[in-house]
Amino acid sequence: MTSVTNEKERDFIKLLKQNALKVTPHRMRVLNEITQKDAAISQPDLEKIVGKEIDRVTLYRILSSFEEKGIVHKIFDLNGTATYAICSSDCTADHHHDQHVHFICSICNSVFCLEEISLPKIPVPEKFTLHAIALNAVGLCDNCQQEK
Repeated sequence: MTSVTNEKERDFIKLLKQNALKVTPHRMRVLNEITQKDAAISQPDLEKIVGKEIDRVTLYRILSSFEEKGIVHKIFDLNGTATYAICSSDCTADHHHDQHVHFICSICNSVFCLEEISLPKIPVPEKFTLHAIALNAVGLCDNCQQEK
């Protein structure tokens, strides 16, 4: 194992413990797969990668617990499929601070977090509670642009 891999593994262990989640090989594997991509990843795509090790129900539970704890956030692609990306370090179980624009490629359907583009504060009527704001930009990613 390289020092980068060891450091990443230590970060995952710390992240799980901070969120009162048991450190398991399955959770570690899912975190590793999600963080290896530069785009969000769907549960079906994760199943293809880890399917021999982690069954569908366990994977669903892991993703749900990660979302609940503020470890990942869910973004829906153009087909309505949920994709998952790692949250910013500011996210907690009580509040996701990852309100940013997501770019979705209209050809390959990849979803990218554009964290540098924050969303404006949206005033809502009194007695309303805002839970999430979703703003998606749709176009061509770099790979699809080059293939065109």
